[in-house]
Amino acid sequence: MALKSLHECCVLVTATSFGQDDPSLHLELESRVGQVRYNPQRRPLKSTELQRLIQDVDGLIAGLDEIDAAVIESAPALKIIARYGVGFDRVDLPAATRLGVMVTNTPGANSTAVAELTIGLLLALARKLCQADGAVHNGEWPRLSGIGLHGKTAGLVGLGAIGRLVAVRLAAFGCWVLAYDPYINSDVSISCGATLVSLDELLERSDFISLHAPVTPDTRGLVNEGFLRKLKPGALLINTARGELIDEADLFNALKGGRLAGAGLDCFIQEPPAAGHPLLTLSNVLLTPHTGSHTDEATSNMGRMALEACLTALSGKRPNYLVNPAVFEYGVRIG
Repeated sequence: MALKSLHECCVLVTATSFGQDDPSLHLELESRVGQVRYNPQRRPLKSTELQRLIQDVDGLIAGLDEIDAAVIESAPALKIIARYGVGFDRVDLPAATRLGVMVTNTPGANSTAVAELTIGLLLALARKLCQADGAVHNGEWPRLSGIGLHGKTAGLVGLGAIGRLVAVRLAAFGCWVLAYDPYINSDVSISCGATLVSLDELLERSDFISLHAPVTPDTRGLVNEGFLRKLKPGALLINTARGELIDEADLFNALKGGRLAGAGLDCFIQEPPAAGHPLLTLSNVLLTPHTGSHTDEATSNMGRMALEACLTALSGKRPNYLVNPAVFEYGVRIG
């Protein structure tokens, strides 16, 4: 089949922040391709919703949508899934590869934004800022006792781009920074002021634990009863990575029982969480709506990188940050 020209291509944009802080992204995409469609729901889409929208689409610029095999199989013209952010766990990568669809991500584009939110959640949780704000708004003037960062030990589970930026920021607060990452060597950890240790040692020593690991078969449900039982009493947990890293029932029990003093969560397994979710009932849990990458700088960076990857792939060239390179090198769509 002959390659379509860009002006014959249709691109679906489901990433809700695309062009939010840089309108030129809309203008460039709309001037380069024949048709652009946008997410009508303004939230990540479920598989069934995507299947209705994607049937004649050539390129997809995606956010946290559910892109399973059924979605990819329903889009026979699809060439590229350009994913916002570094994670691609919500894309069925084996199905995309089997069907000859390139998948890209945007590593580094939102690292600073997520690192900053991590520090913000930790400070707000440690100093009980939300409780203090609510009390003063209600006419109260409470004497709340918080936890200082200086001199405390912070443990980072994962020392990739975001973890390293968090390490530098925590060190600047005067924290001792430990890190567990089996794929990182000591030269990398030393460069950002962290000391590599085993996971058990990190849990036993850390006053604060922050998760920065990808979702893999080894890390899914990593924070479970056994993990939480090893923590120092009174520790705080921050998760700005993925909800799937945590067994939410076990986390609830640890928070309710007092083993864990508090948690700051930017992500859940199901987003948004269902009404009545147990973690929503706890006053020692600080919650944000998966907003780690939602800054002007980060959304513009991710939008630009995803746009360039999409247009490059639809032009028949290899895009940057291709996570399934075999598709470009060897693959043709077979289904």
